[in-house]
This record gives sequence, structure tokens and C-alpha cells, in this order.
Amino acid sequence: MTSLVNPLQVSRFLQVYDDVAATKGIKLSIGFDFREYVSITRALPTKSSTQPNFRPDRSPIKSGEGYWIIGVDMNNQVALVDAARLYDLSRSNLAEHLESLKAFYADPIKHAHPEDRCTCTAPSAKRITGKVAYHGDLWIRRDFRGQGLAKITAGIAHGVSFAMWAPDFLCSLVASFSLDKGLVAQYEMLHHESGGAILRLVQEDIMEDGWLIWITGEELRSQVERHDRATLPLAPSPSSVRRGGTAAHDNSRWVRGSK
Repeated sequence: MTSLVNPLQVSRFLQVYDDVAATKGIKLSIGFDFREYVSITRALPTKSSTQPNFRPDRSPIKSGEGYWIIGVDMNNQVALVDAARLYDLSRSNLAEHLESLKAFYADPIKHAHPEDRCTCTAPSAKRITGKVAYHGDLWIRRDFRGQGLAKITAGIAHGVSFAMWAPDFLCSLVASFSLDKGLVAQYEMLHHESGGAILRLVQEDIMEDGWLIWITGEELRSQVERHDRATLPLAPSPSSVRRGGTAAHDNSRWVRGSK
């Protein structure tokens, strides 16, 4: 993308989502130190371990090439997390990046297990090139699910990614049940294909079969410039905002399972 980003337009876009999150009892903030992010996520008893592409010990993220979102409730307890990073695929494509394991490890030869594998058969993955923003690791505490927080978090992530990078593509990997249950619609992605990543990471204890979901840079720009407060979920009454508690299980291997 070559057009300039309008900071005021992005600010208005983000404010809409931030305001709705506040009505649900959630205070959002953004961080850039992924060592801090891993420290936060490791302390969440119901969240699975963060994938290596967001862990500095396996895939360091340069300054300005990644960020994370955290939401806390009125008791300052973590209620949601999400992460994003930028891949420079100007000389490659998403399918190659996944299958080489470079999407997960800065140095696959050093860090990958000999039996680690990733197969990407989604046809469009070979056409996803250039500046590619990748979102993942979404987790929402169980007592806050079903309140539209996935849509709100996706909106914040889209706005921040657009402002920071104006990427050529924005993408994620999701579990198939996310499509079956209609959750992907909340992630504001316009396209999806099966075969995004059949992944096996032995030392990470990860075996996944993910769909690829994505949006083009121009579609992302259109989202930001044409946002409408009416498309967001309505805020519940104050009495319906639940506080405290933890989820009984976690579904955050991909961007998945929370709503």
C-alpha cells in the first residue's frame, strides 16, 4: 500500500472500539515488549502457551514490528490478550513462510525439532506477499465471552496494524470450529480457506489443522475509513457486566475459540 495513513481517521476508528470495551468493564492497553507479554500470558492459568512466533526466545520481534493488546477488568485482572507481528514477505509468500517454519522460529535449524512440520495447501497463501500483518494468540476469559469482545479486539488490532504498517495483507490462522460457530465473522476478516496450516511442533506440543483467514490492505483501509459505530455490539446494562472469575479451558492456539 502506498497511500498515506490518516492519523485522525485511525484515532476515530480506535476510539469507537475502545469506548464500547469500556462499557463492558474492560480497559484496553497496548504493549511492545514481548518478554513482558510472555510473562503476562504464562500467569494465566487457563491459557495455553503462547506460540513461538510471539516468543522472543524463539522468534525475536524487532522494535516497531510487533505489539500486543491486553484488557483488564474493573479489578485489574486480565480478561483478554491478543498479539500481532509484521512479516516481510517481499521475497517470499505466506505458504513458503509457514512451511519453512520461519513463521514460528527465527532460526528453524537451531530451534525446530527434526520432526516439526507445517503444510500449507490454501491456494491464496501463495499470493499473500509483501508486508503481511499476522494476528494470533487471542484469549478471552470465559466470563467475558459472548459479549462481542472478539470483534472489539479485532477492531483494535486492525486499526493499530493499519496505523503502524499499512500492510499489504492482514491474516490469521483459526481452528475449523471457529467458522462452524460463526466466530470468524467477528474477526472482521473477509476471506477464508481451508489448509492454512497443518502444523506439528513437537517441543511445543502443538498439533493443529488451521484455516487461513485474511483481508487485503485495501479492504483494511476501507474498514478504517468507513467504520460505523452501529456495527459494534451494543453495550450490556451495568448489571450484566460480569466481573472476576477465570475460564475453565483455553482455546487460544490460533486466533480462536473466544467470542
